[in-house]
Amino acid sequence: SQGEWEQLLTNCGVFLFYGMERFISHMLLNRLAAMNIPKCHLMILLDLVRSKQSYQRITNSDAHKSCLHIAVERPTETAMLLSLTGVRSIIANQWYTTSQENAERLEILFENLLTTGRTTGQTVHILRK
Repeated sequence: SQGEWEQLLTNCGVFLFYGMERFISHMLLNRLAAMNIPKCHLMILLDLVRSKQSYQRITNSDAHKSCLHIAVERPTETAMLLSLTGVRSIIANQWYTTSQENAERLEILFENLLTTGRTTGQTVHILRK
């Protein structure tokens, strides 16, 4: 529910979203824009995974949204909005991907951030290769 999303986001130091389609499509945009999330030092958005079912769901959902609302759900705009709410660092997919590719990214993130202790910048550089 929206309340659960808000509670999770306001009480975390690091937030990981690993899911289908666009992260923002799972939340009410006006509520997110009004949030204050200064405790969240890092948000990892491994979204933009597309399946036939998720594409159908998002298409049906988008039919009820304005063009401006849909534009705000794009990756760059999502990062800007989250930054304005107080999130300090954001790692996010820029393009649509497969679940397999996202699983590989998650493994690389965990290995480099948690196991070897690399910084987020170093880890993102490794992901780009």
